[in-house]
Amino acid sequence: MGELKERLIEMFFSEEAVLFGHFVLTSGKESDYYINVKKLSTNPEALKLIARLMRETAEGRGIDFDRVAGPELGAVPIATALALETGKPLVIVRKKPKGHGTGSQIEGEVKPGERILLIEDVTTTGGSVLRAAEVLEKAGAKIAAISVVVDREEGAEERIGEEYTFLPLVRVSELFERRDVRSTEQ
Repeated sequence: MGELKERLIEMFFSEEAVLFGHFVLTSGKESDYYINVKKLSTNPEALKLIARLMRETAEGRGIDFDRVAGPELGAVPIATALALETGKPLVIVRKKPKGHGTGSQIEGEVKPGERILLIEDVTTTGGSVLRAAEVLEKAGAKIAAISVVVDREEGAEERIGEEYTFLPLVRVSELFERRDVRSTEQ
């Protein structure tokens, strides 16, 4: 495991971004734990680290892209940080088209044929990020890859991997493995 990834995993615990209890996830599934990536994406140091890891992961896999995109809300700060890290323009995908103005579901420019690195904070089943991919493809973009901070390992990799390159920075099993090591060290 690389040093940057190890630092990111450690930050999940130092920032108390792994919570235990009863939670209902965006997917509608119930869970006894919650990964609160927003605790990290609102922390400048963690956000820079995430952006750097995403850039290095994409480069390491030979992913070439023209723009960075993220669905609202959780992915927006991460996609913004990655746009700054790479110098690539940012695109934000709304959950629904605006009810005013242009009525667009996409903020930022998407040109036909452009390759998009699509960002998500956490994936469970992959439904949210796949809906964003569909919106971008309808606008003429091509999805170069989907990069996620944490994959909960509940089907997202399989669903996303059917059509796209999937780039998780951390899998939930790696977080729990680190948690177990931490508890034996204390």
